[in-house]
Amino acid sequence: MKVTDHIKQAKGETLFSFEIIPPVKGKSIQELYDNIDPLMEFKPPFIDVTTSREEYVYIDRDGLLDKKLTRMRPGTLGICASITHKYNVDTVPHVLCGGFTKEETEYLLVDCHYLGIDNVMALRGDAMKEEKYFSATNGGHQFASDLVSQIQDLNKGNYLHEVIETDNCANFCVGVAGYPEKHMEAPSLKSDLKRLKQKVDLGADYVVTQMFFDNKKFFKFVEEARKMGINVPIIPGIKPIAVKRHLQLLPQVFRVDIPEDLIEAVEGCKNNKEVRQVGVEWCIQQSKELKEAGVPVLHYYSMGKSDNIKAIAQEIF
Repeated sequence: MKVTDHIKQAKGETLFSFEIIPPVKGKSIQELYDNIDPLMEFKPPFIDVTTSREEYVYIDRDGLLDKKLTRMRPGTLGICASITHKYNVDTVPHVLCGGFTKEETEYLLVDCHYLGIDNVMALRGDAMKEEKYFSATNGGHQFASDLVSQIQDLNKGNYLHEVIETDNCANFCVGVAGYPEKHMEAPSLKSDLKRLKQKVDLGADYVVTQMFFDNKKFFKFVEEARKMGINVPIIPGIKPIAVKRHLQLLPQVFRVDIPEDLIEAVEGCKNNKEVRQVGVEWCIQQSKELKEAGVPVLHYYSMGKSDNIKAIAQEIF
């Protein structure tokens, strides 16, 4: 079922969902199941599965470093199929511009269609670690809006190199990213919202936001998006702080502000166990306020761990 259909069926009730990351190569999927199992009592209608782009590794060959491209966390589509089979829940694979050609994207979408996956998250993706700025893969897309267009073309039977007349066209529900504090590369929030409006106009069906820690910024973002004519569901993405290092890491990597009250509470902790509890309590208050405001879904970035997400969900759902 489509994410938007789940939202309609909920009739105003806030749903619970979360995002997971595939295990690194050589790891068992069982660890992933062990972290999903405790969250299933909250009846998530869908689970997002991230996709990692390629990265360079250096292999020592007789004293010479050989530079090779690899993916440390492959298997997004296989994990989606496994989760759907095991838990009977919809999955949302992330589809990236970075690291994929248009042909590779088409093959991925065809496989999703074969597997009965109705939802995809269309993202540009990050720059490679060695790059300061994002650059498109040779033969790939530069912007998420181009990716949305390709997905919608395929929904109409328009493949890259041919048009196929069929009664079995794909019918993907497309999610895209929104940034309450603007994307790090956008010159202003208004220009960033124009980009988001473009993605919606091209066929995006819903928006999931970047993490934020101040609900006022989310509410303002939604207000400005609605003024601009963005009328699809906007789902808040939430991440509980878990370690002290997050105070430096999250603003650096994701360009988000952390409220002073939360900073002071984290800095006053003696260890990361206390930090984790502070993160849970802050996230509970965030979630209660968002739910009271009538958000369609509370979407949690689990980063592969479920204990703090479960503690939050127990208080909200």
